[in-house]
Amino acid sequence: MHGIMSISKTADIVLTTARLVLRPPRPDDAADLHAVFGDSETMRYWSTVPDTDLATTQERLARIIVSGPDRVAYFVIEKDGRSIGTVGAHHANEVGFILHRDYHRQGLMREAMGAIIPYLFNVIDKDRLTTDVDPDNTASVRLLESLGFTETGRAQNTYCIADVWTHSVYFALTRPD
Repeated sequence: MHGIMSISKTADIVLTTARLVLRPPRPDDAADLHAVFGDSETMRYWSTVPDTDLATTQERLARIIVSGPDRVAYFVIEKDGRSIGTVGAHHANEVGFILHRDYHRQGLMREAMGAIIPYLFNVIDKDRLTTDVDPDNTASVRLLESLGFTETGRAQNTYCIADVWTHSVYFALTRPD
């Protein structure tokens, strides 16, 4: 079960689950999120190379913060007071998520997605959510399928990261009736 607690402004929306708090990103998340975005194993299937230093993560975080002051659609995942990943809509209705590898295989991203999906359908004016995943990222593929996302297509050589081409499998989830 999850709950939505709305404080005075849209930018203050916090989603809670049994083990997590999903909240708008803040500048003081940089160090914790650098452990996520700077870790090569965590970033293995991400669409950019790992952040090489804290300043790069701070720039990434600043772009996320600036992108959502009126309508929060991208959240930091917090567990036990520590920022361990992010989840939300990157662009319009495209969902993205990342979780530090130390927290993999604990059902945490399923829990976060269980809170974010209904929230996103409430705040974005789209009939479906979409996402793009590296087909080799079997854990994310299985997670999306278990959440009701269906495959809509595949493409080869969609991202070139550090001179290595990766592929994409596309998924969509239709707004429930």
